[in-house]
Amino acid sequence: MSSIAIIDYGMGNLHSIKKAIQHVTDDTVQVTADHDVIMSADRVVLPGVGAIRDCMGEMRKQGVADVAMEAAKSKPFLGICIGMQALLSHSDENNGVACFDLFPGNIHHFPKKIDDQSGELMKIPHMGWNQVTQNGSHPLWANIPQDSRFYFVHSYYLPTDNFAHTVGSCHYAAPFVAALAKDNVFAVQFHPEKSHTVGLQLLENFTQWNG
Repeated sequence: MSSIAIIDYGMGNLHSIKKAIQHVTDDTVQVTADHDVIMSADRVVLPGVGAIRDCMGEMRKQGVADVAMEAAKSKPFLGICIGMQALLSHSDENNGVACFDLFPGNIHHFPKKIDDQSGELMKIPHMGWNQVTQNGSHPLWANIPQDSRFYFVHSYYLPTDNFAHTVGSCHYAAPFVAALAKDNVFAVQFHPEKSHTVGLQLLENFTQWNG
């Protein structure tokens, strides 16, 4: 039986992510900050909610920043929401935060005042369901229809402009990266654990993915 480690640094929807993964697999699923447990797992999940400065700070404080990057370089790895943004180079949040730089790219805040096509003021954060366009094939998109709707909650975004690792995109005032992938890493801006059938399908695909 395989095992999945959900990295615990005190932030993120740890309970809901664990429950969602357990719903789609019989694999052992552990929420843990233990280096040995994380590195012995077959697959690793990096969740996150809140401010990127707090997330990066807590990962370093809890001693899981190095093991997170070690796991991201060696085994199937799924980043969720802030867990995706942490893999980028830098975020504009909190006057600028250096991230893990696993993917080159900068996270920006949505404009404070943005209008949709009808001229209506759009709310920030971007919260709720939105369509995701699959930009190319990937094992984690298996059995998920094109333009399926996933659940988002975020005020910061990664522009799609010239971003080579985009495998999923979305639009909220401007196009942004909803999913990125490289080698053994797949990361999403949305919350699969809150995205009902298609979210569970993505998590099930992850539990069967060998990177």
